[in-house]
Amino acid sequence: MKTPRVALDADVRRPFDPDGPPPRIAVLGTGYLGATHAVAMAQLGMEVVGVDTDPHKVDMLAAGKVPFYEPGLPELLAEQMATGRLRFTTDVAEAVAWADVHFVCVGTPQSKTSHAADLRYVEAATTAIARHLTHDGLIAGKSTVPVGTGARLRSLVAREAPSGVRAELVWNPEFLREGKAVADTLHPDRIVLGGTSPEAEALLRRVYAGPIAEGSPVVVCDLPTAELVKVSANAFLATKISFINAISGVCEAAGADVTVLADALGHDVRIGRQFLDAGLGFGGGCLPKDIRALMYRANELGAGRAAALLQQVDEINMGQRERVIDLAVQACGGSVLNRRIGVLGAAFKPHTDDVRDSPALNVAAALHLRGAQVTVYDPQAGDTARSMFPTLGYATSVEEAVEGTDVILVLTEWDEFLRADPAHLATLAHQAAVIDARGKLDAARWRAAGWAFTGLGRAAVAAA
Repeated sequence: MKTPRVALDADVRRPFDPDGPPPRIAVLGTGYLGATHAVAMAQLGMEVVGVDTDPHKVDMLAAGKVPFYEPGLPELLAEQMATGRLRFTTDVAEAVAWADVHFVCVGTPQSKTSHAADLRYVEAATTAIARHLTHDGLIAGKSTVPVGTGARLRSLVAREAPSGVRAELVWNPEFLREGKAVADTLHPDRIVLGGTSPEAEALLRRVYAGPIAEGSPVVVCDLPTAELVKVSANAFLATKISFINAISGVCEAAGADVTVLADALGHDVRIGRQFLDAGLGFGGGCLPKDIRALMYRANELGAGRAAALLQQVDEINMGQRERVIDLAVQACGGSVLNRRIGVLGAAFKPHTDDVRDSPALNVAAALHLRGAQVTVYDPQAGDTARSMFPTLGYATSVEEAVEGTDVILVLTEWDEFLRADPAHLATLAHQAAVIDARGKLDAARWRAAGWAFTGLGRAAVAAA
């Protein structure tokens, strides 16, 4: 006779020994989040196995190579591989049977048919963990999911876990910033534990003992709150960006300078200066999809005001791309047909090669479709950009991208672009016109070097 399956309620039995040996860690999904998390967990002293269905990705990581650009991660990966604490595999059954804590770090892209999050990968990873459990285990979701997902996954785990095996599912959202992911994982500004039993909380406190000892605050909450923290944080940051971009339009109409305005606002401790740079707007694999998924879920829950606010945030953000395209057309005398345009930047932000929903590439592609000869240069994202937009031209240096151009667009604020010598670049361009779509260039310096300078929220001024 089969033993009845154990329910997920925390009071059924004690599933974990928080005072036992260090827990073994399995990380399902070795993309940006998962690879970083696996390496960081090994750095914190635990034995870790990273699991992925993509053999090429696993082979690269096992060989000590990171399949994407993230400062500091290749060095840390090599270091931890050398210790023997870290390995990678495609064998999910082996990994789950070996580990005690199973982190779900797979992607939740936007659905192809709506603004909803596509949860197929999260469901598949959670199902695989539950089915292959051979002993009690803790499943900790890190992927960004709509509120209510965890409750549904708990039912899935209860249905799929072997008889007699205790499995608890909790949510432990990630707060990584691309370009700073290693530091954000090793030294998090907060650790959120959602829906944990006392035993599960104790176990996760052991996992994060290093950061906690350093002073990282721990927020213990219910499952829905944990699911909402990440998307709410991203929604707030997106709202702040769209706010200053909306105000930049007022500044242009009134003859004000949005950069000075933002500096003045930033002195108010209630507001702060971060994310108050008017410009091309946000992109990447998180903010756009997260605010749209939250908008979709808010509508499902009947929270119409939140959905309406996020709709405006999204529209303002997308409108900035059109604004930059219009400025490029104006700089070329009303048409970009057969005009040469240099685009500096392809990644959605500096210190990454991520071009998902990149405003820079969106603008470059739109100008190309209008007949412009567009040449793109990015210090790290050239190859990833070329794979997505092969019809654009690509340069291997700032000078090559600027040569013979009628206008250049600074669309990603890499330090290399900010340090560039405008006097030298002016000798290469056909027409010395620049559009600073990130608000980071020294306008006076560029104008003194002979450039017609245009910045969002700042009036265009011809060169002296």
